[in-house]
Parts: sequence; C-alpha cells; structure tokens
Amino acid sequence: MKENIKHRIHQLRENLHAHNHQYYILDSPIVSDQKFDQLLKELADLEAAHPEFFDANSPTQRVGGGITKNFETKSHRYPMYSLDNTYSKEELSDWVTKIRKIIGEGTLMTYTCELKYDGASISLTYEKGQFVQGITRGDGQQGDEITQNLKTLPTIPLQLQGNPPDYFEIRGEIVLPWEAFKRLNQERESKGEPPYMNPRNTASGSLKLQDSHEVAKRGLHCFLYALAGDALPIHTQFEALEKARKWGFKVPDSAKHAHHIEEVFAYLDHWEKQRSKLPYEIDGVVIKVNELPLQKVLGHTAKSPRWAIAYKFQAEQIETVLESVSYQVGRTGAITPVANLRPVLISGTTVKRASLHNADQIAKLDLRLGDVVRVEKGGEIIPKIVSVSESQRGLESDTVVFIEYCPDCNAPLERSEGEAQHYCTNSMTCPTQLVGKIQHFISRKAMDIEGIGSETVVQLYEANLLHTIVDLYQLDPAAVLRLERMAEKSVQNLFQGIEASKTQPFPKVLFALGIRFVGETVAKTLTQYFKSIENLKNATLEDLIEVDEIGERIAQSLYQFLQNEKHWNQILELKRLGLQFEIETRSEPLHDELAGLKFVVSGVFEKFERSEIKTLIESRGGKIVSSVSKNTDYIVAGAGMGPSKKEKAESLNIPIISEDQLVILIETTS
Repeated sequence: MKENIKHRIHQLRENLHAHNHQYYILDSPIVSDQKFDQLLKELADLEAAHPEFFDANSPTQRVGGGITKNFETKSHRYPMYSLDNTYSKEELSDWVTKIRKIIGEGTLMTYTCELKYDGASISLTYEKGQFVQGITRGDGQQGDEITQNLKTLPTIPLQLQGNPPDYFEIRGEIVLPWEAFKRLNQERESKGEPPYMNPRNTASGSLKLQDSHEVAKRGLHCFLYALAGDALPIHTQFEALEKARKWGFKVPDSAKHAHHIEEVFAYLDHWEKQRSKLPYEIDGVVIKVNELPLQKVLGHTAKSPRWAIAYKFQAEQIETVLESVSYQVGRTGAITPVANLRPVLISGTTVKRASLHNADQIAKLDLRLGDVVRVEKGGEIIPKIVSVSESQRGLESDTVVFIEYCPDCNAPLERSEGEAQHYCTNSMTCPTQLVGKIQHFISRKAMDIEGIGSETVVQLYEANLLHTIVDLYQLDPAAVLRLERMAEKSVQNLFQGIEASKTQPFPKVLFALGIRFVGETVAKTLTQYFKSIENLKNATLEDLIEVDEIGERIAQSLYQFLQNEKHWNQILELKRLGLQFEIETRSEPLHDELAGLKFVVSGVFEKFERSEIKTLIESRGGKIVSSVSKNTDYIVAGAGMGPSKKEKAESLNIPIISEDQLVILIETTS
C-alpha cells in the first residue's frame, strides 16, 4: 500500500512539473486550469497524509506559506559583476575597438544581444537537476538567500529536464509584468494605501517579503540569461541560452546572435521602437562577446566584465505642468524639494512628482509655478525635471524660492560649506527626524528589533507614546495594548524584541544612533579602535582622523554629535537602560598572533565564509582594512579578487596569501 502511494505521489509530481513547464515556460498548456488544480489538490492531500514522502521541490511548495524572519547572507561562489553602461552607438564602437586590441584584430568575434530586463538580479543553484538555492545579487560578492520565496515563482523550475550538469548556477532577473503591477496598485488604492512607484522596485521588495504565500500572489516572472560553473558543456553565450531553454528555464527568444556590429546596431534600433509593446519593462540591451574562450581572455575589471556592456535606451521624456513644490525632511534632517506635477503617463506609470534634488537645481532650472517642464523617467524611483520650456513659462512673480525654515518644525535651515543640501537644525524635536531616527534604530542592520516595524513606530509616535529611541525602552505595555491592531501576542513580541536588543554589540548600537556618515563599516572600525563610548567622546578631531578610513568629514560629524549635550545625555540614558556601549572584554587572554598586522580580505573562498576569515583575523589581534595601501601587511585572496587590488598589492610588494596560507601563518606565529 505504501509503495502504491509513494508511486502515485511521484507520478503526480512528475506530471505537475511537466504541466508547469508547458504552461509557464512554453506558453502552451495541454490541460485545463481546473484539471491542473485537481491534480495539485490530490498531491497536496497525499503529502499531508504521508509526510514521510516530503520533497522540498514538490509542485505543492509553489503556493508558499513558509515564514522567513531573517534572510541569511551568503557568498556567491562565482561573483555577480555589474555592467558598464553606454548610451550611444559611438561609445559602443569604442568598446569594440578596445576589446579587439586585447584579443587581436584578426580574431573571429561575434556577439550575443539580449534585452536588459529592469528588475532584481538573482542567482539560482542547481545540483543533479534539482533547485537547491537562490540568492539576491547583493553587492556582487554576497547576497541574501531567498530560496523559499523563489520556489513560489512558476517560471523557476524546481526540477530540470534533459541532461544538465551535476552542479551549476544560472543568473536571471526577477521582473513584475505591467499587468501584475497595475493589479497590485489597484488593490492598494482600493484599500486607501499609496501605490507602488514602479515594477522594478516592487519586484525587488517582493522578494524580501517574510511570508512566501504573499510572494506567490505577486505575479513575478523570472527570465534567465547566464550560466556559471566549472567545465560546463558550452562554448558560446548563445549556446548557453539554448541549453538553458532545453533544461527547462524561461529564456526569452528575443536574444540574437549577431555576427558583426552592424547587426548589433539593427537589434538596438528594433527594440528602441518595440520596447513599449513588451508586457514588462526593459531599459536597454546587453551586448556580450559570444565566444566563451574570448570572454576568459578579456577577463574583468574590479567591477565589470570587459566582454559585456549595457546599451541604455534614451529615457522617455514628456512635457507637463509644474503645479507646486513641496519639501521632504529626511531622518538626518536633509531637506529635499519635490516638484508636484500635473499627472502624466510615462513608460506605463502615472507620474505626479519629480525630484528637484536641492536648491542649486531649482536655481539652475529657474523654476516658476505654472512652467511647462520636460520630465524624464530614467532609472530613478522619482522622475526628474530635465528642462523648462522657454516659450511656456509661468509668471515671474511665481519664481520658486527655496525655503528657509523646516516645513515640519519651523526650525531654521542651514547649509554647510561644500554641501549641496540644506538641513533642519532641530535634530532633537523635529517630528519627521524623530520618527525617521527611530525607524533607522529598529531596522535590521541596526538594532534588528523584532516585533516592531516602521508603521508601528508611526502609530506609537502619533499616540504620544514614543518620541525618542530612549522611549522605546520605557514603553508602558498597558498603554500599547490599548492601541488599534495591538493584540496581546503582538505586544508581547514587541517587548521581547526590545528587551533582546539590549544584547546587540557596540558596533550595531553606534550605527543605530544614526550619526551622519557613520555607516556599518565605519561604526565597526571606530568601536574596535576606541573600545568604549567614553573613549570616543574624549577623542579629539585629530585622534579620530588618525584612524584608518576615517576622513575629516566623518570625524567632524561624529565629534559634533558626541559633544552635543542633548545627544550625550541620551546616550548615557541608553547605557543606564542596558544597551552595550563598549567592546566586551574576554575573561581568557586574547590571542595575539596577528597583533599589529593589517589585512585586506577579497574574493570568494572555498573553506570559509569571508566573514569567518575576518573574524579569525580579528580574534588573533589582526585588523581588517578595506583598501590596499603601503600600510597593508597581507592580502587574503579568494576566487574573483579584483585585478586592481592585485595590481596595487604587487606594485607595493604586499604578500597575497590564500585561506590555507592564512591558517599556516597563524600556526607559525603562535
């Protein structure tokens, strides 16, 4: 009986995988939706009754339902490089000239042209034909694992067809089609919620939703375009696309194998005109050297492959009327002017606002209310005004003059020498700054407080329960419970998260304070050097600048913050409440085998994660620095180390060692 059930489950899975492929990859379904749903329900019922036959890649896993509270950061085995951009055929011809100088004028070279999808880049890993992991691009060296969410996308095969390699990665783009984007915004507007800005950012945000069931409902698509692996059975990029299609991946048939640059130009001209007819957003074309051996010869710069380039289409521009200018306050007090426009349709979305950046931009455009302005939507979340129609100007009396006082608290604005933006001087009581600072403080990269989100911060602030980060640790549970949508369990989770945050280490606390220019890396550097908040406060400007990678701008901002009596009193109160403001001292003596040595860690490693290597070095007294200089003692290099770092290290005679050699170095010195 068990064997019969197991066989039926296996049969259903195979059939459903095949039907998914026919429907989502080939666009040619061979069964009705009703029949598919019946088969899926039968499988779900059998799996529920027989959990011993669970399969992580079963078609039933696509419906989602798993909750991911924290997305683990993982290294890419093969780095995901960004692309250099070009905006004209002349620049594209220059690129061809440069690479021909490297490979030789007489070498046969062709091109693959592919549409540049405007979405979120991801890397998928397959082992023995099974989908095992999906990671966001991140910084190209490491990203967030979002496997559970990606399994909900029917255009990502969970089980491959044919005879794929035992192990490989495939890169692709997650896009949100226009139709699904419009549907999402209609749903949001019906609930009184603000619409999403554009498909690209909505797609990216959808991938990081904690509830995979919600991801499944978004209507995301995945287009695949590049294979990565060792000794793969392919010789050209175009062949890689064809193989991927045969293995079951959604590879658009819009790609073209161009034998000479004139064919590339013809491809660009075609899609420049036709892109508006596509059901999803593209912002250009990617041109690659087709022959993989030539790609290896050309190699990479520190950030980009030399064998590929992105040709960006001219951003769509359209005229409309400037109706008013409003001003937004950021959490650091930065004031950003925003143009409010007569609504106009650009690239499929209705545009009502455009960024004006700062006072200089307003003066440069000589803006007046009522001006007819030309608006461009060129890869920015908020479009921008590029010019004013000289023949259709507003009245001179309606010239836009940058404000002198904060629109939220009426405090005077100030603009420091050499800076583009004005800032509100009231950092302690300006409402928008206060809410923004608290939202930053609770965020994942800062104090990572579970049970409270940005909307809850606003709710607590409006209820007069929360005005500063200190108030977080003095909230009254009974008062919070009285608020709307605050059930007993959610309040309990909120207070557990706040209490747990007291164990966050000093570097995270310093970053969470939201000091201008003090990011995660700077906070870690400062806390490792000064050890305690008291030492930081007592440091002079000269002391701060002497620290590696701490420039005058960072030092000045930090010094002014800590010398401000109100800020310092807030820090003392947070310390009294139990937050960590010093580096923990260990009861056992520190290892000091690498004391005084400075290391740059670069590339992807086989035996350790990069973070583990850095921890190993620091636990032995060594210091991690981000850039190569004459003061660097060693480079610990893995696969994909940037050639510029390598060249600089060699020019300065700095030893480049592997992860194994690092271990030997520690053992030898001890």
